[in-house]
Amino acid sequence: MRLQYLRSTIGRRIFNNNIIIMTRTLMSPLSSLTAALIATTAHSFGLQSPSSFGNNVSPMTTTSTNTFSSPSLSSSRHSKLFAQEMSTYDIDTDEDAEQSLADAPATNGVNGGGQSSPSSNVNGSTNDSANRYTSVLNSMDLDIPSLKELPSQRPISPNDVFCNRELRVDNIRAIGFDMDYTLAQYQQPNFDKLAFDGAKQKLVDSLGYPKEVLDFEYDHTYWVRGLIIDTQRGNFLKIDRHKYVRVAYHGFQPISSNMRKQIYSRTFNKQPSFTEKGFVNMDTLFQHVDAHLFASLVEMKDYGEHEFLDERTYEEIYRQVRECVDLCHRDGVIKDEVARNPEKYLVLDDGLLPMLREFRDNGVKVFLLTNSYWEYTSTAMNYLYHEKKVDEETQKKNEWTELFDLVIVGSCKPAYLKDPYLNLFRVVPEDGSLKNTDGLFEIEALGEDGASKFLEMGKTFQGGNWNHLQAMLEIEAGEEIMYVGDHLYADVLRSKRALGWRSCFIMPELPEEMRIFNNQIGLRKSIMQLRILRDELGAYADSLRQKMKTASFSESRGMEKKIEQIEIDDGKIKEKLSEAHREYHSSFHPRWGQMFVAGYQDSRFGYFVKNYACLYTSKATNLGRASTARAYRTSGELLPHDNMLSQAFSEFVDEEE
Repeated sequence: MRLQYLRSTIGRRIFNNNIIIMTRTLMSPLSSLTAALIATTAHSFGLQSPSSFGNNVSPMTTTSTNTFSSPSLSSSRHSKLFAQEMSTYDIDTDEDAEQSLADAPATNGVNGGGQSSPSSNVNGSTNDSANRYTSVLNSMDLDIPSLKELPSQRPISPNDVFCNRELRVDNIRAIGFDMDYTLAQYQQPNFDKLAFDGAKQKLVDSLGYPKEVLDFEYDHTYWVRGLIIDTQRGNFLKIDRHKYVRVAYHGFQPISSNMRKQIYSRTFNKQPSFTEKGFVNMDTLFQHVDAHLFASLVEMKDYGEHEFLDERTYEEIYRQVRECVDLCHRDGVIKDEVARNPEKYLVLDDGLLPMLREFRDNGVKVFLLTNSYWEYTSTAMNYLYHEKKVDEETQKKNEWTELFDLVIVGSCKPAYLKDPYLNLFRVVPEDGSLKNTDGLFEIEALGEDGASKFLEMGKTFQGGNWNHLQAMLEIEAGEEIMYVGDHLYADVLRSKRALGWRSCFIMPELPEEMRIFNNQIGLRKSIMQLRILRDELGAYADSLRQKMKTASFSESRGMEKKIEQIEIDDGKIKEKLSEAHREYHSSFHPRWGQMFVAGYQDSRFGYFVKNYACLYTSKATNLGRASTARAYRTSGELLPHDNMLSQAFSEFVDEEE
């Protein structure tokens, strides 16, 4: 238990027995370490270092910090800890280490005595696996023989599964998958063009739009997920996690910063939530079609001579675009073409079948939950299962269903996850016809093992709601179900927020985002260093302003000159930062920048991924690259005060001493 307790404190910087604490105050001139940071970063941007504001540098003092002690846990408490039923959240057996801090008697050090451990450089980096962890292992008195098996650098791949919320896969009893853009990946832009071209034709033929609409060309690279469509104004927005609009376009035309602020920041009595009627979130790749067609029509309405469009609001135009695109998914425009040429639109993945079979072999129930209806689901899944186009007789066999314990089509998510009154129907696999079922009442009426008996009569269904699903799976606790999908709202946010399901978000765009981020790490570090420098210069200038209140006239004049120089230096840094920030974000996307970031903070999209996706990865089959014994751990999070203290050139000043 002592070891478990120690592990829980490993993330705290003050676990070291020797921490160098540089004691200066904000009233002091900039330290020599900060000067080094300034010089290095300024040089990389071609800037002269800001002036040195005095030659006095506060001395560095070394303080031995011995604050943690080993907890004393009774044997009964130890037995209770391991007797409890495990949860998908129980990653480590040091779950109650924080509580144990209150129970533990104070001692002089982390090892229970006054001896200091060897000093360690928390911010250092080394090339081989042993040296990477030598300092922390020495300070925690740990001997880890398996360390030598690790590579010199940890490999990070776009096919890895990334964790926002700790999860034990071996305690997941059922795992569900969406189909579109999850199990079935699509070839772009071929697949989207089916909906785009079909919707154009419907707008012209059925709704009377100008024939010039048929000349529109689709460009899926213009868009990224996470944008918001303002259907009332014809605008496209990228906002940060605080709901501040960072980038805005009207149709394909950029909106100036001043105009953007006038529309979305300064004309409201309250901050818009962007969930009001008229705002549409682009949470799925399917919506790129809607966005491009709507933006094209906005341009035509604004700059063309078309009385038909002049008589319609932007909101009405968007609604009709949405109706036409949705109809393409239901009337055969897409399904029939995919059935004829599946190899042109669907991406085969040789990891799909082994992954699904491994989950079932390990006792995990596997279900398919998709909004697509039976005919299209059967077409797509048959191709993925047989890895080729099959004849009609083979398709009717639907052999792919052997991969699942339960198949639900036409689910109408997100309503499926929140409306308990939706009816469940059986699907006859041979012809797709529907039969009524009494659902929960029928399962209950079948008595013991009612769910198993119910599924023996057929495991393919349409509609229903989460109550039917959990009853058929014989699972009550939402945390024992993990759902894997590509729709941030309908698949991830709603299942997590309403039902407590564990979630895995699928992001086909992730590999490209990671490649660009890796290529731009140097530029990003320089940008962040310059931001830290601006902040420190600002804090120092403010300390001078405070000192001027009690300083003599001559001292005040000297301080004013220093402040003037700081303002000049700040202007230089700000100009360079603007150039560097523009270069950095445009490397991800020329219009919208980095998908997970807006300005210097999480984008709204990144915020929701971080808060509602327990796991995220580039494709569903990446889950099959790990065993079902895998425990996913978070990388840890810091609030600004801890983040600032953890920086290499920071020092803690305890003003109460």
